[in-house]
Amino acid sequence: MARKELIDKKLLKDSPLSKEPVGISGDFSSKISGLSSKAFGIIKFVLGLLLLPFVFSTAVSFLNEFGLVNRNLQAIFWSGVISFLVIYLFIWEPALIYNKGHKLLEIMFSFFKPMVNVAPFLLPIYVIIAFIIYGLLSLAIKSSWLVEYTLFLIGFAAVLHLVFSAKTIRTKKGDFLKGNCIFGFSFIFILNLALLALGFSLIFKEFSFVNFCNISFSIASKIFYVVFKQLFLF
Repeated sequence: MARKELIDKKLLKDSPLSKEPVGISGDFSSKISGLSSKAFGIIKFVLGLLLLPFVFSTAVSFLNEFGLVNRNLQAIFWSGVISFLVIYLFIWEPALIYNKGHKLLEIMFSFFKPMVNVAPFLLPIYVIIAFIIYGLLSLAIKSSWLVEYTLFLIGFAAVLHLVFSAKTIRTKKGDFLKGNCIFGFSFIFILNLALLALGFSLIFKEFSFVNFCNISFSIASKIFYVVFKQLFLF
């Protein structure tokens, strides 16, 4: 009898009816996560489109305010920008420099885990360091060469951060509708220009951060109004 019960239990255990359907719950959860990621991608895509007018307006506003600065100093800043592009396109990709700054920000924000994943993409660490060093040295050094070297380094570092941030975002997998690329880079671009504008307003009396903000919002609001008028008003 005992043997028969043992055989019956073994047959019941090996029976296909006794086994849980493998893969159904896993497939269902993967489908749910896939749908949620696509929905999140659509949201980021829409938000990215809404940020595009601010990308244009902040760029125009920054150029407008920076155009009031001494032309020789403008040329030095743009020479830093061009120097990076030449090195990046024809000589060497300074990814090592970017990664070092990335790790430095991770260490700085290690006390707050959510910022560890976000801060290295948002904050141009070398630009911030250049502004801090200039602020400290300018207390003791009153010379034009300090401003010139600082502007060159800021131009170089600003474009370095934008280029490698864009490259990192673009190479991420599962970017539905390029939502990460459009939203992420737009937000980074706007924030970086705002930081540059704030720093330049502290260095140059001709550069006004308040005007930068006012012009940016004014141009963006006009773009939104024109689009809204074309779509909904006849």
